[in-house]
Amino acid sequence: MRSAFLSLAAAAFALTLTSTGAMAGQQDFSIVNKTGYPIKHIYVSEANNNSWDEDVLGRDVLNDSESFDLQFGKAEKTCKWDMKVTYDDGESAIWEDLNLCQISKLTLKWNQKTGVTSATAE
Repeated sequence: MRSAFLSLAAAAFALTLTSTGAMAGQQDFSIVNKTGYPIKHIYVSEANNNSWDEDVLGRDVLNDSESFDLQFGKAEKTCKWDMKVTYDDGESAIWEDLNLCQISKLTLKWNQKTGVTSATAE
């Protein structure tokens, strides 16, 4: 039902990021769910990693119109991260090479006409 941005769309998305935001080592950001559907899992891993780190939501669910704050350790220096969200029906969306040193908030939306989950960075 919902399909993910693939590499090309993710690259286009990455080009729209602003240069404002936190400096290196300040990757904390908020995820806002405006998709209309519950998100069951959120995975964030260093870019180009061949596997996903553990689900940052744990046992929680991020319902529509809710937000989730993700915090990194102060010693973390990596800026480029990949993110995957999985909905309660098993569908997922992936974004690659997100520069979390420049993002303070990602708002996720799902377009029913196109079946694409998009993310707007602030």
